[in-house]
Amino acid sequence: MRAAALLLLLAAAGCNRTPSSSSAPVASGFGVAIVGISGEKQTAGAGATLDQPVVAQVNDAQGTGVAGALVQFSSMDGAHFDPPSGLTGSDGQFSTTVRLGGASGRTSLVATTQDKSGKRVQVTFAEIALDYQQTLGQVLNEKYCSRCHNSESTAERVSNHDNLSVAPHAFSDGATLNQISRANLVAIITHGGAALSKSPEMPPYSPTLSASDIEALTAYIRAVADPPYRPQGVFNANP
Repeated sequence: MRAAALLLLLAAAGCNRTPSSSSAPVASGFGVAIVGISGEKQTAGAGATLDQPVVAQVNDAQGTGVAGALVQFSSMDGAHFDPPSGLTGSDGQFSTTVRLGGASGRTSLVATTQDKSGKRVQVTFAEIALDYQQTLGQVLNEKYCSRCHNSESTAERVSNHDNLSVAPHAFSDGATLNQISRANLVAIITHGGAALSKSPEMPPYSPTLSASDIEALTAYIRAVADPPYRPQGVFNANP
């Protein structure tokens, strides 16, 4: 009787077992290429969720989206995807929400699919994870700087960029801002543009921001630079 009861319990447990959520769905369509549609070059604090989903599209040889293709997202930097895999819709696209890993720096998200022969093809999305100081700089940028330095208006902020006689550089304009030393960046933010023979329309922020705030803004500018900022004398073996 004991043995029979034990078998009944095991059978009941087996019936109630939920399927593994990690198993990927089975593809019903196959493309030859995968491309990024949106969600690249976002910036958020390390461990935070990106504002916009990351969207990839699987295409056939004619560049038309393929429905039912399996897309899987991965990262070497501990990013979390929700969902991590799935089938493309009728437009050939698959979307996922991304929470960045806990380490700051530039990070890559990889979307992978397979063609009919099983050959893997992939596309990479470059994102930026900020440390605490850089995240503070991002907050300060949104509050004090982006109205002039960002040319795009949003529902929360109307851009003043085009109303100025000298167009302010975007903080991501590494081609220009990477050439300015940290000391000069601090001086421009602290004392205004005129202090370094720059546009007088750039006001001094020393009455508004503390020295640590200005250092945070400088750190943020370095973090989001495109191309990436490389301190003089520091070499990267994998640029």
